[in-house]
Amino acid sequence: MNDTTLAGGRGKRRAVCVLSGGMDSTTLLHELLHDGYETYAISFDYGQRHKKELEFAARTCEKLGVTHRVVDISDVQGVLGGSALTDAEIDVPEGHYEDQSMRATVVPNRNMIMLAIAGGWAVALEVDILAAAMHGGDHAIYPDCREEFVQLFAAALKAGNYHQVETYVPYLHKSKAEVAAIGLRLGIDYAEDTWSCYKGEVEPCGKCGTCVEREEALAAARGSRAGGE
Repeated sequence: MNDTTLAGGRGKRRAVCVLSGGMDSTTLLHELLHDGYETYAISFDYGQRHKKELEFAARTCEKLGVTHRVVDISDVQGVLGGSALTDAEIDVPEGHYEDQSMRATVVPNRNMIMLAIAGGWAVALEVDILAAAMHGGDHAIYPDCREEFVQLFAAALKAGNYHQVETYVPYLHKSKAEVAAIGLRLGIDYAEDTWSCYKGEVEPCGKCGTCVEREEALAAARGSRAGGE
């Protein structure tokens, strides 16, 4: 699958971007604006223990002058149990993101729920694309970040609506380091403007999978950038 095909071509000029407040979606928001899209951002409170990420999403949108909606779907917490991200009784696992233990951070059907709502807003606004920031490094752990899921969702979004919105996932076959490199070129201050840690404490723990992955990606991106200069 060609990611550009999912975008419906670069001539489109209005977008809804799913924004968590983390590295990947923040990079995508910046890139859409850089590419000339009139962009709207949507975030979700789903009862995540790292709700702090929403503060960063709001801050970014205010800084960029982007219309931002936060949708409260936290009631789903009662039916989507079994995840360390929504259940305080389950510890957030530490270690590398690819470890089997990181499956404890899977929230059942999370992307389907969020993309369905975001897609509804995209249709209501009659924008051209619905943009989401799944990347290649997500595939091992999260089934709803894989190409098969994206293809099926994209088809369902079109089949279920009169206004045709393309699903745009430009990072689907990129590593997180490649995403970080895009953000650094765009001048994103990841420390100031994004939050990744799943524990959601005052400072990032530096030990959970997403903290480890973040630092590895930034180190690789900075190393590649320095090597190219």
